[in-house]
Amino acid sequence: MSTLLSLAITATLLMYMAAIGIGLVRLLRGPSAQDRVLALDFMYVVGMLLMLVLAIRYDSEMYFEGALLMVLFGFVGSVALAKFLLRGEVIE
Repeated sequence: MSTLLSLAITATLLMYMAAIGIGLVRLLRGPSAQDRVLALDFMYVVGMLLMLVLAIRYDSEMYFEGALLMVLFGFVGSVALAKFLLRGEVIE
């Protein structure tokens, strides 16, 4: 791996960690439940991006599969939370 790519990956990982920290602050301090759901969505998308950058760094395909599973479970969780906030129940 070239030096420039290594520095770019390190900088990207640091920025993604900062983004997750900002999302965590919004998750904990959000004034409404909708803000918290959006913060959670933001955090799992940034977590997926973090895993994709780690896949490039370590040259492993397993991270890609983990990122796909993370996004699938995150989407299902977002739909369940949105339905709960809209109707007050998840299962009808």
